[in-house]
This record gives sequence, structure tokens and C-alpha cells, in this order.
Amino acid sequence: MSTADDYLSDVTSRFRDLKSLADRAIAQAPDAGLFQPLDAASNSIAVIMRHVAGNMRSRWRDFLTTDGEKPDRQRDREFESPADPTRAAVVLDWESGWACLFDELGRVGPADLERTVTVRHEPLTVVSAINRQLSHAAMHVGQIVMLARHAASGAWQPLSIPPGQSEAFNEKMKRRFEK
Repeated sequence: MSTADDYLSDVTSRFRDLKSLADRAIAQAPDAGLFQPLDAASNSIAVIMRHVAGNMRSRWRDFLTTDGEKPDRQRDREFESPADPTRAAVVLDWESGWACLFDELGRVGPADLERTVTVRHEPLTVVSAINRQLSHAAMHVGQIVMLARHAASGAWQPLSIPPGQSEAFNEKMKRRFEK
């Protein structure tokens, strides 16, 4: 496998891991917790989900051929409470952003990594644009996890290694990769 193929495979896996992490956190948040910000200066989980979805649709629709800031995007509105404040509506919007990312990323080939794309008229290498999107998604997924944990309170189930299980997990991984 070439380095370019490996990069595309790995970055796709990283995006899938981030989405899975966020989805598992969102599932643990009660419905009211999706729409409740911590304070007046904060965004709710639903608002962050809207922003991430809007950003992904803008950046990834026609990724290789048009500017990543689409003229029909209304970024400021992404930070307003959703018109339909239901879990189903917010999740549908969220899924559409991720679907756009995965569809377009699946069309990017190794030769495309040499290309240049633009975001807000700024030229970026395809690798840089992908990495920029990955870091943006990771930051917001971290916020979603923190807010969902807060909203779920005592009902929260760990999304990774449970407290007190680090050594056992490390031993399991060691045995898995020793040959």
C-alpha cells in the first residue's frame, strides 16, 4: 500500500472513530440535555451538531472543485437553536453532514493529494484541507462528549477505557500485538 493510500485509509478511519465517539455520547444525553447550554455564552450539543454538519456540507460538497465556503452556507445561523428542537431533526441534520464528508472523501484518490483546493479563497493542499477538517471535527466532538457527559450525569457510561481499567486494557493490547 502506498503512503497516499495509507493516509486516505487512516484519515477515513479517524473520521469514522470521531463520529462513533460523538454518536455514542449523544445517545447517552437525555433529549433535554441536547438543547441545554451550560450558560448563556455556551453552545448546546444540538448547536454544535448543527455547526459541524453545516461546516461539513460546505467543506465537502464538491470538495475538489469548489471553494469550501459555499455561498449558500449561513454559518451564523448554525449557532442558533434549531427550528425543530427534536432529537430526530438534529440527528438527521448531523448525519447529512457526515454523509457528505464520507461520500466525498471516498472519491479522493492518491493523485488528488497533490492538488490544491480553496477554503474562503485560501489555497490549501488537499492534505491540509483534510487535516484541518479532522482537527475541527475532533475539537467539536470533544465538546459534545463533555456536554453529553454533563447532561447524562450519574447515568454516564464511559466511551473508552473505564476508570481503573487502564492496566488490564494495556495488557490486553500487549497480548493482542505480541506474536
